[in-house]
Order: sequence, then structure tokens, then C-alpha cells
Amino acid sequence: MSKIKRFSVSVKDNLLKDFDSFVSRKGYPTRSKAIEDIVRGELKRESLLKGNMGTGAIILVYDHHKRELVAKLTDIQHDYHNLVICNQHVHLDHNNCMESIVVQGKQKEMQELTDKLKAQKGVKSVSLSIASAKK
Repeated sequence: MSKIKRFSVSVKDNLLKDFDSFVSRKGYPTRSKAIEDIVRGELKRESLLKGNMGTGAIILVYDHHKRELVAKLTDIQHDYHNLVICNQHVHLDHNNCMESIVVQGKQKEMQELTDKLKAQKGVKSVSLSIASAKK
């Protein structure tokens, strides 16, 4: 049996409130159990992305008022020009935009692109959905 380790996580109040609601809705006994399952799921997902070809979509929502963010997001997509087939930009409201980016290629590279987009300040959410594993 593995030893249990403790660590601290800092999150914004509204995210913690939403997370606590998630924990309750899903019936987790503790936040720790929920986080453990989420981390385990992400690690499993990552291990499945090694080298396989696929087609998918990356959906991101971001604050379009964040200085230089749109240029950074575009530059990152250009760095992965071999994956990006097309994208669509949608104005959600005065402050927020959404982009859907259709990608095709190695699933590992799709995840790398997703991770780089997610790491930018001003990006509120990012998800990668792999629709097909056939090229």
C-alpha cells in the first residue's frame, strides 16, 4: 500500500465553491478523494495519447481583453501548423471569446498544443476532445 502524502493547493474562492459542489454532486466523501480520481484520470488519459494518430477539437474560452493573449494563442497555433486544420472564433459576451480548433495528427502533439494554450494567462478553460483515432 502506498504512503499518503499531503500537499497544499491554492484556488480562487469561486473555483473552490464550484469544486465543493462537484464533490457533493458526485458523492465523494472528501475533496482529497475527488482530486485523487481527477489526477488519476488525467494521468491515464495522458498515457493513452502516446503516438497514436487522431482527429479532434480543442475548445478554449478566454478573456479577449487580456493584453497580447490573442497574439500568443495565434503564435502557439502557428507553432503547430501541421496539426491545425481550421479554427472558429466566437464572441460569447463583451469580455469572453471561444475558439474551436480542429486538429489532426499525433494525439500526443494535440495534447501538447492543448497544454500550451491552457497555460496562457487569461485562458479560462480548455478541453481536447478526440473524435476519431483514424487518419
